[in-house]
Amino acid sequence: MTRLDRYFLPTEREAPADAEALSHKLGVRAGLIRQVGAGLWSWLPAGWRVHENVAQIVREECNRIGCQEMLMPLITPAELWKRSGRYDIEEVFKLKDRRGADLILALSHEETVTLHVAQTVRSYRQLPMLLYHFQTKGRDEARPRAGVLRTREFIMKDAYSFDRDDEGLQASYEKFISAYDAICDRVGLEWYRVESDVGMMGGSGAHEYMAPCPAGENDVALAPGYAANTEVASADPQPVAPIDLDGDLHTPGATTIKAVVDALGVQAGNVLKAYPVVTESRGLVMAFVRGDHRVNDVKLANALGEAFRPARDEELQGPGGFLGPTASVPTLWDDAIVPGQAYVTGANRPDYHHVVTVDGGERGDVRSVEAGDTVNGHPIRIEPAIEIGNIFKLGTRYSEPLGATYLDENGKEQLIHMGSYGIGPARMTAAAIEQYADEKGISWPRSIAPWDVEIVAIGKPGTPERDAAEALYTELSEAGLDVLLDDRDAGPGEKFADAELLGVPLRLTVGKRSLDSGRAEAQARRGRADHDGGVPLQGAAEAVRELWASLP
Repeated sequence: MTRLDRYFLPTEREAPADAEALSHKLGVRAGLIRQVGAGLWSWLPAGWRVHENVAQIVREECNRIGCQEMLMPLITPAELWKRSGRYDIEEVFKLKDRRGADLILALSHEETVTLHVAQTVRSYRQLPMLLYHFQTKGRDEARPRAGVLRTREFIMKDAYSFDRDDEGLQASYEKFISAYDAICDRVGLEWYRVESDVGMMGGSGAHEYMAPCPAGENDVALAPGYAANTEVASADPQPVAPIDLDGDLHTPGATTIKAVVDALGVQAGNVLKAYPVVTESRGLVMAFVRGDHRVNDVKLANALGEAFRPARDEELQGPGGFLGPTASVPTLWDDAIVPGQAYVTGANRPDYHHVVTVDGGERGDVRSVEAGDTVNGHPIRIEPAIEIGNIFKLGTRYSEPLGATYLDENGKEQLIHMGSYGIGPARMTAAAIEQYADEKGISWPRSIAPWDVEIVAIGKPGTPERDAAEALYTELSEAGLDVLLDDRDAGPGEKFADAELLGVPLRLTVGKRSLDSGRAEAQARRGRADHDGGVPLQGAAEAVRELWASLP
C-alpha cells in the first residue's frame, strides 16, 4: 500500500538540459532516477520498483531452467583477471588496497565463478551446472550517456554454464535462449535475438538481445529469417556496373571518393577506398573496400586475427587521398570487391589514380552492411536498438587459464566448457520507456509497472469523495492489487499530469461525480483510453482485476 502524500517521487515539469534519450528525460521527470555524477545514477523508490519487477521475471526464468542463484563480490583480486588476460581492458576499474594489493571492480564475473567451480568440480557426474547472480558492475565508461543506458555502475544478472563438451554447451545455450526469449516476452518488449561479436568476452559464438528504439546505440540488420548486429552482419552487396577505363588517370585534387566520382564519371562502388592500419605482428596493412562501403572495425580485427591501430602519415607509402595497393605492403581485399573486375584506386602519387583488376590476394568480409544489401535475395533494413542482454559460448576460454577441469568416465582430465549469459534490468526498464512512452509520459507494460492501479483522489481530506477513495484503496489493496493512492493536497490537473507521466497501467479517479454515479472513472494508460462506465465504488475488486488483466 502506497500513498503519494509521503512518497519520495520528485517529479519535474522539464527534462534535464543534457538529456537526449527519451528514457533519460522521462526517467528524471517521473522521479524514477537521479544523477549523482557522470555515469552514476540512483534509483529512487518508484524506479527501483520497476527495476526489481524486471529482475524478478529474470530470476523466475533462470530458476525455471535449473539455474542456481548465488552472489559473488564486486571487488575482485586482480590476479584472477591477469590469469584470464582481461586485466588490461581499458574499461576495467583498477584499485589497490591499503597493503598495495591490486584489485578490480568486476564488470563481469567469469573469473570468479570459474575459480569456484575449479575448486569444487571433480567429476563429470557434477556436470552440467548452471549458476547465476545479480550484482553491481563497475565499468570505466569513456562516454557515459543516455541516463541509465550507458553508465559506469549498473546491476546485471550474469549466469554461467559448465559442461563436459561442446555438445553439452550447446544444450545449455539453448536453455538460456529459452529463458531469455521468455524474459523479453514477459517484460513486454519488442525484441530481436541477433548474431553478434564475442568482443572482450572471447569464445566461439554469441547472440545479443536487442530492443529496437531510436535511442539505441547498436544497429541491427534485419531481413526475413535474418537478424544480426551490424558489427558482424554479412549480406550480398548491391552490384555496380563495370567501368570502361584503363591505366593511369589524372585526378588533380581528388582526395575524396566524391571528388574521384565527379572527376571520372563513375559510381562510388567502382572506386576502392584505402584503409591503412598497423598490427603488432604484421606491421602496415592496407585494407580496401568499395568507395560506397565503410570499413567495419570489428570485422577487420577479426579478419586480421588481432587488434590494430590506424597508420600514421609517416608510415604510409604514398600521399593521403591517393593511396593504392603496392607490392611491398600486405593487402586485404574486402569480399565485396569482385575478382576480375576493374576498379579505380590511388596511384600512390599526388593527383593520380589508376585502374586495377583484383585477382587473388588475402580476402575477408571487413565492411559494414548497407541498407538495400540482400540476404537470400531479401533486402535488409537497418534500425537502431538497445542491447538488453547477451549470451556467449565461451568454450574453454576461461576454464583453461583458471584450471577448471573434471575427470571423465575413464578418469582422464578434461577442460570444462563454459557459457556466459548477461541481461540488464536497467536497460530493459529504459527500453520499455523508449518503446511505449507518448507525449504525456511513460506507459509501462503491465508486467513491470511500479503499481497495478493508481487512484487519483479528488477532494480534500474528510470529504465524502476522499473517504470513498480511501475505501476503494483499502479494498483493492486487500484483494492483492498493488495500488498507489494520490492523496496529496494538489489540484486535479497536477495529479492527472503526474499520473500520465508516471504511467501506471490503470488509473481510477474518485471525485464528486463518482459519489453521484456510484462508480470511479477508469482510464487505461496505454492510449489513454477511457473505460465506459468506470468501475463500482463498492465491491470493485473483481471488476478492477478483470480490467487490469486485459491491459497490455
